[in-house]
Amino acid sequence: MADAAAPMPGDREAAVLDRITAFRRRRPRLTDEVVTLAHGAGGKASAALVDSVFLDAFVEGEHTSLPDAATLELAGGARLAFSTDSFVVQPWRFPGGSIGHLAVHGTVNDLAVQGAEPRWLSAAFVLEEGFAIDDLREVVADMAAAASAAHVEIVTGDTKVVGRGAADGLFVTTAGVGVMPPGRHLDPARVRPGDVVLVSGTIADHGMAVMLARGDLSLESDIRSDTAPLGDLVRALLVAAPNTRWLRDPTRGGVGTVCNELARDSGLSVVLDEAALPIAPAVNGACDLLGIDPLMVANEGKVVAVVAPDEADDALRAMRADPLGVDAARIGEIVAEPEGIVALRTTFGGTRIVDMLVGDPLPRIC
Repeated sequence: MADAAAPMPGDREAAVLDRITAFRRRRPRLTDEVVTLAHGAGGKASAALVDSVFLDAFVEGEHTSLPDAATLELAGGARLAFSTDSFVVQPWRFPGGSIGHLAVHGTVNDLAVQGAEPRWLSAAFVLEEGFAIDDLREVVADMAAAASAAHVEIVTGDTKVVGRGAADGLFVTTAGVGVMPPGRHLDPARVRPGDVVLVSGTIADHGMAVMLARGDLSLESDIRSDTAPLGDLVRALLVAAPNTRWLRDPTRGGVGTVCNELARDSGLSVVLDEAALPIAPAVNGACDLLGIDPLMVANEGKVVAVVAPDEADDALRAMRADPLGVDAARIGEIVAEPEGIVALRTTFGGTRIVDMLVGDPLPRIC
């Protein structure tokens, strides 16, 4: 006869989840004495660096959620979105794009998923002595073409040159300003149990394209980066689903990381369905071969959306009507418990927790 005092399996599971939830509520701790590549990968190490160094210095009071763009309210009531990003990808050209495309797309997409209409960009270049002028012309031409396609203007900038070996060719930083339409608010606090999680297309394309372009693995594939401007797709989505709760472009750290950030900031749980995840066969094969979870690999032209359940079908149709969203899919739902957890229903019928990685298996991908 079983000991009446022994915890039942359900009780043990609940106790484990309670401990995980309590641990995840703690502020990230920075224990490193020097910066490592993990600190730039978008995972737990990045969160610890940002929280312990930058937020402590720049933000007064309790640290809240960190959207990809700040919303600024002007004296007359108008609102702007403002974002900045640096790009250090290696190699600077890869199948499907270049650092020039990323420098525009990355910033305009951060504005778009905040609900803003991107308008203006700045561009700053750090050039290494010896970088070919013809290559620089290519990068700038890519930026000009990307800006035109995204309906934004590059209106100011800066250039610095450093010594040979000090900048890996070139680094690019862009900042962007967008206009927030009246009444538009996207925030994790608006997410509710029962809401639906959508993604606008196949995941992990960009990270794997850059990884294979480096040539270190001697693998051949036709995987191309998905780098693209999301403004038109997001605009159509918000018309079709005006009660959309939250948007995010899953760049560094991929879909798994942004879902963890949503679960943390909303206090709810995100449950994903492995069978519903749209993954191109070549990308899935490369990830399997390298032992990398596609959920943790970056995209540069996709959006994760949380929408009200009664608007989910309309939102999905609007995404699929856009050329960038033909592979859009419903990949999960929001539930109340366990708090702050991302879970994946596997194809084997079980469930596993999707945690945020410490670093990133693919550094320097944007």
